[in-house]
Amino acid sequence: MTTWWPYARFAASALALAAIIAQLSRSLQNALAATTDWGGHLLTVGTNFLSFFTIESNLLVAIVLAIGGIWALRHRGDTDSEPQWFAVLLVCVSTYMIVTGIVYNLLLRNVELPQGVTVVWANEVLHVVIPLFLLADVLFAPRRRMVGWSTVLVAAIYPIVWVVYTLVRANLIVAPATGEAWWYPYPFLNPHSVPGGYLGVSGYVVGIAAAIIAVACFVVWVGRRRDRRNPRSSE
Repeated sequence: MTTWWPYARFAASALALAAIIAQLSRSLQNALAATTDWGGHLLTVGTNFLSFFTIESNLLVAIVLAIGGIWALRHRGDTDSEPQWFAVLLVCVSTYMIVTGIVYNLLLRNVELPQGVTVVWANEVLHVVIPLFLLADVLFAPRRRMVGWSTVLVAAIYPIVWVVYTLVRANLIVAPATGEAWWYPYPFLNPHSVPGGYLGVSGYVVGIAAAIIAVACFVVWVGRRRDRRNPRSSE
């Protein structure tokens, strides 16, 4: 597995990038074909696209997996565990993608979107295939290094910043698809449709935050357990 896993990471990185590019292309095509001023505002459409947690997380995954593959090939002649900084990055992106897979399949899979908005294969790659690969990476990737439990708090920083950014920006943007005076990337963050308004949204935010912390704890625990069992570890 040590021999071919770096190539699996390269393949997953390339697949994630291909899916992102395919979906971005479709979004921009739809914007160019829009008949309303707000629907054809390319800057807003592009920024909205990059504001999805799924898109940002998959971009991070593509970068981190590519770095991991390069590091492994450059160190193919030794038996050291992956460096500490990379282990922390892996915990973060693994947590984000596993949570993405859980949230999508529990809350968003049955949400109906206008025909032609989503590239079906890209949607499945970003929400199912890549999360499953990151789970496999946590469980089976060679040369994993244990990290401290404080890494759980590090993994929580980005989602907190993303939620604050999303809720502040939402009411400053006209939704390209509908012309509404707000735009939320996910329906469970929209206080205009969630029962209870912002109180209802806060319930979803707390629930997802708990899921992020729980998954981060799981990823750290698995890494620590696997590192202790690895006789080649440099720790």
